[in-house]
Amino acid sequence: MNALLWKPIAAVLLLVLGIACVASGTGWFLARRERDLARAELSAERDKRAACGAALDQQNSALAELAEQKAAADLRGLAAQQVAAAQGKRFDQALAQVRTARATTCTEAMPAVNMILESIR
Repeated sequence: MNALLWKPIAAVLLLVLGIACVASGTGWFLARRERDLARAELSAERDKRAACGAALDQQNSALAELAEQKAAADLRGLAAQQVAAAQGKRFDQALAQVRTARATTCTEAMPAVNMILESIR
């Protein structure tokens, strides 16, 4: 009786072993597929991050350049204000000199006009 019992038990064990191997192989296949998908997603995210980093670097360099241009423009504006103030003072002095001048003709007015024009040149 012992001799007859080992064959079905061996068949069942072989069937269980086959099912376990198939399940294990399927699990390995699914795990490998998920790993490959995760690697592809990681690579895509790294590419996006690199693109964002490059865009940020470009934006930062543009901002730095704009800051330099603004500083230069501020200096030019300050210089222009100083020149305008100096010219304004000269114009005010010329006006003060000709304030009392009275002219009834162009010939009488031309020396005063020339003095004003010379002061603003």
